[in-house]
Amino acid sequence: MVAANDVHTEDVAAALFTTTSDLDAEFPARAAREMGWKDAPLVCANEIAVPGSLQRCLRILLLINTEKRADEIVHVYLKGARVLRPDREYNPQG
Repeated sequence: MVAANDVHTEDVAAALFTTTSDLDAEFPARAAREMGWKDAPLVCANEIAVPGSLQRCLRILLLINTEKRADEIVHVYLKGARVLRPDREYNPQG
């Protein structure tokens, strides 16, 4: 997400991380702090455990300061998470 949208540390206003209940080894916000997001508020939460829903999934709502229009933002869905938005394609090569 960061690379695909050319986001710099100072652009990050806040981030919300949600995980499925099977991901419990670490807080995703800790990795963000290690990336340098020291001034932005970071929140972690659990997804609702809906029967049959995608497991081992981390979702990130990243709020950034940008001049880009909404249709210029690259939304990233990797591996199994692609089923969440089959209408969107992400090509890391551009």
